[in-house]
Order: sequence, then structure tokens, then C-alpha cells
Amino acid sequence: MRARGFQDYYPDDLSHCYGCGRLNDHGHKIKSFWDGDETIAEFLPKPYHIAVPGYVYGGLIASLIDCHGTGTASAAAYRRQGRDMGTEPALRFVTASLHVNYLRPTPLGTLLTLRGKIREISDRKVVVEVTVSAADVICARGEVVSVLMPEHMKPAARG
Repeated sequence: MRARGFQDYYPDDLSHCYGCGRLNDHGHKIKSFWDGDETIAEFLPKPYHIAVPGYVYGGLIASLIDCHGTGTASAAAYRRQGRDMGTEPALRFVTASLHVNYLRPTPLGTLLTLRGKIREISDRKVVVEVTVSAADVICARGEVVSVLMPEHMKPAARG
């Protein structure tokens, strides 16, 4: 994969998310990238991401869908505005709604591929469909409704 993902462009004060924050030493640190008009990320679950022997915990799947979705939303907003990621003002999105359908058990020990497709985009909201696949088999499908981060959530606004 490429070196810098969407999440690497988040300002330091907005880079602590457990799923995708580059400054969270305990988190997943997923990185999402453009792949044409879709987005892609990969994640290799650790043995402790277990639900039952041999299979991934569903909460991890939801977390991956969530963070890939909000990262995709941010990148799509920059692209829509014709701006490079990382330029100011920062376009950081948060989850307004997350829906996950678990289609089949997701195996442990297999690289997971997340693919995102933008279904709707406006100035303040982006809807992203995300699939999670193991060995080219879709195991889960989710929809993330992301909204532009409200000012009161930004650390500089809090003070």
C-alpha cells in the first residue's frame, strides 16, 4: 500500500481515534486510499480480535467500517472542493449513523480488504457504502452516514 493514507492528513489534534488515529498507540491505525472512484484499506486482525476460535469479533468489523467510512467522507469532501488533503480548513467528518450487515463469519488470520463507495455527498454530509472482504469474499457490508465535524467538537474550539 501507499505510504500516506487519508487519516495521515488529519491535524494532530484530530488524530486520536481508536480506529484510525495515527497518534493512538493502542488503536488500529487504518489507512484509506483512493482506488479510482472507490476507496480501499487493508487490515490484518490480531489473534486477540477473536469472537470464537477462528473468527473475528463483530465490533472490530464495525469499527473498521466506521473509520474507513469517515476517512472516505473526508477525502471525498476535499476532492469535491478541488482541494488537497491536509489543507486548511480541515475537513474532518464524524459518524452520524452506522449500519452493519454481517453476511458471513469473518476469518481470523486473513487480510481484510475494505472498499468504500460514495453514495451521496453534500457540503456537510457524505454517505459511504463499505464492504469488508476476506480472500475476495464479502463478509460484511455497512453504510456510514458522516457529517462535517461540528465546531464545538474541535479541540481548538473547546479551548
